[in-house]
Amino acid sequence: MDGFTATETFVGVLETGSFSAGARRMHVGQPAVSKSIAQLESKLGVRLFVRSTRGRTPTEASQRFYDPAKAAIDAGTPKSGHVERARA
Repeated sequence: MDGFTATETFVGVLETGSFSAGARRMHVGQPAVSKSIAQLESKLGVRLFVRSTRGRTPTEASQRFYDPAKAAIDAGTPKSGHVERARA
């Protein structure tokens, strides 16, 4: 997935509360969502979710990344600045 699609996936997971629900929202399989989030985390250099057997919990970086990521999606264009805000 490209960076914009990965950002859409991240927003979907955060808004729906799970990787599975995010996958349904994006009309893709859950493994594709997991891979996309892992690639986005690697690109950003931060963990966006803490994973456990009970699900996933957003990290502080995830909270910082959400607003600019959502704004970029709503505008329909990727914004490079949201990457730097997630790392801060």
